[in-house]
Amino acid sequence: MDRTPQSVVVTGGNTGIGAAIVEAFGRAGANVVMDYVAHPEANAAIERQVAETGGRVVAVDADITCDAGLEALRAAAVENFGRLDVWVNNAGIETRRSLLETTREDFEKVMAVDLAASYFGAQVAARQFVDQGGGGVIVNVSSVHEDWPMPGNTAYCVAKGGIRMLTRTAGVELGPKGIRVVNVAPGAVDTPINTATMNDPEQRRTLTGAIPLGTVASPQQIGDVVAFVSSEAASYITATTVVVDGGIMQGSVGL
Repeated sequence: MDRTPQSVVVTGGNTGIGAAIVEAFGRAGANVVMDYVAHPEANAAIERQVAETGGRVVAVDADITCDAGLEALRAAAVENFGRLDVWVNNAGIETRRSLLETTREDFEKVMAVDLAASYFGAQVAARQFVDQGGGGVIVNVSSVHEDWPMPGNTAYCVAKGGIRMLTRTAGVELGPKGIRVVNVAPGAVDTPINTATMNDPEQRRTLTGAIPLGTVASPQQIGDVVAFVSSEAASYITATTVVVDGGIMQGSVGL
């Protein structure tokens, strides 16, 4: 059986890391259902880029914090491409607030997008994989902050820590069914969420000075790793986290 992914769902797929993931799968020859909730004007460029490699992108405006939104993504993959091979839980938000500052609304919003949507997205994907047979891959885009405290961003760290244990436990549960579950944990990435830091020379010097490789990651570097762990070349990786951080976790604190 050809295990090259042909049908992929990516949440939060039209900006930042998500767009880079969609494009990486396109280069690998896959078709992608791309979830988005904002910036629909960005969809056309991504669709064109993937089309140049022979793939297709179907953009779906879906609320991944509800069952209907997740089901719409699953259905779009099956209806357009015949099956589902990979589900990528990429969408995420943060509030950049400390424990003392966080409101219940802040906390629940981060948990809904970052953790609950990943949990139930994995469930929707796993049920489809079981129904169609042949296994599949679930990739969670976590963060180094699944394991590395970030004071002033507590809810985000809690959510990412939950995704780490989701990956480990679901990977063990689903392994006998031929389903792999892998976390990809980026460090600092040059995306819109980090625009203020990247545009401030002093903050940028501090950040890059703490990274052994001396630079932040490009979204494409993260997208390539997600595509790799979804491929047959990574078929023995599951229930674990692949950290993509330029070495920052190995000696820096407080960033």
